[in-house]
Amino acid sequence: VRRLGERIVVVPNGVDLDHFRPASMPDGPITFLMTARLLRDKGVYEYVEAARLVKREHPAARFWLLGPFDPNPAAVKPAEVDAWVREGVIDYGGAADDVRPYLAGCHVFVLPSYREGTPRTVLEAMAMGRPVITTDVPGCKETIVNHVNGVLVDARSGSSLARAMISAIEAPDALSQIGRSCRQRAVELFSARTVAWATLNELVPTAEIELDDSLALAS
Repeated sequence: VRRLGERIVVVPNGVDLDHFRPASMPDGPITFLMTARLLRDKGVYEYVEAARLVKREHPAARFWLLGPFDPNPAAVKPAEVDAWVREGVIDYGGAADDVRPYLAGCHVFVLPSYREGTPRTVLEAMAMGRPVITTDVPGCKETIVNHVNGVLVDARSGSSLARAMISAIEAPDALSQIGRSCRQRAVELFSARTVAWATLNELVPTAEIELDDSLALAS
């Protein structure tokens, strides 16, 4: 966010559309993916709670969790993740250097965060054509159009998240079309090039600037 005179301009993150390319939906059971630092405020506990609820009705569904542990006192503990894996609720992929294989291997991306800026993980999932389930909170809710390229759920509610997941499982034929809508929205609003141009137009509206194709904003 940058103050320009009397105006406040909100600049979202951008995503590299060449790096995160669309991937076809995988075969096999519906797979959900959450990628985040393992903090309570990212909604990790709600994700696990929802996974348990969904598995009661759809035991074949899979739930991947990626992300690094954090020294923050509010962080999820390694022992908790180990217990969830032993229970068979989630699969844990660690702090992956490259999330693209995991995004390509999932059907739906999930971020049940309590608060965000513009979540880069959601933009990366959208760029790869993955439907998104995220929370109806500032930052997250601006990334998608509810029930068009994803679903907004209540924050801090595993049951609300589980209902959205079950709806996705029970309408698998719709996921590819929703994913295409995600990619299109990423192209139109969140490409690194588009965001860079928009930022430059706000900062230097009268300048004529040659923008190299490789220019991207840091997240």
